[in-house]
Amino acid sequence: MCKFFSLVSDGKGNPMYFDWELRKKVLDKKLNYELDSHTSIADYFGYKAEKEDKLNKYEYNPITKQFQVDQLNTTDDSSQIETFCKELDFKKIVPQLNIHEIIDPFKDRVITSVGKSDIALLGKWASVRDSVWASVWDSVRDSVRDSVRDSVWASVRDSVRDSVWDSVRDSVWDSVGAYYSSFFILDKWKNIKHKKGTNPYQSCIDLWEKGIVPSFDGTTWRLHGHNEKIIFEISKDKLREAK
Repeated sequence: MCKFFSLVSDGKGNPMYFDWELRKKVLDKKLNYELDSHTSIADYFGYKAEKEDKLNKYEYNPITKQFQVDQLNTTDDSSQIETFCKELDFKKIVPQLNIHEIIDPFKDRVITSVGKSDIALLGKWASVRDSVWASVWDSVRDSVRDSVRDSVWASVRDSVRDSVWDSVRDSVWDSVGAYYSSFFILDKWKNIKHKKGTNPYQSCIDLWEKGIVPSFDGTTWRLHGHNEKIIFEISKDKLREAK
């Protein structure tokens, strides 16, 4: 299965791919192709069936910066194509994509205490966390479809799996969903009221990027810091009073 971002070349360093103009036509069903399909890209650029096997096929993940040679069918121009991918402005491919470093909050940040501003962010997060997964998954899918959505999700999941996944039972799963949303800039997030052009889950994103991850067991909120250590606890009732 082809992944985002897929492209082909003629072996002479000439990349062929779907930019946003073409991707939008596919999304709007004005072009009958599959996004990030090497076969579709080849066909659109005039390489029908038997000619497709004369093209090199590549994939590049702009989040992780990983370049992959999928298939070499002619002169190896992978070095040129990799350089092209790394210099490409991905806003011209998917305007909604917000490329930034993936942070593992339990490994990449060292924080051992919290302040009033952090508790305020927790209060905001507590008021919206119930909607996060349905909102984020549906919003991203409707905006950019599966190849982009799944590529970003896999990148985030794999990057934080070892440190974060053991804490899923403590609702850290919801925090992962909020952080995942930070890789997209959308005017409207589904299933939640919010100001146009803002991310309703920004409070959790801000905590995550500082190295603080919230969890909730039904009665108590906790903030976890470096190496998953609990650095703050508060009951849901007291948190409500603190707003």
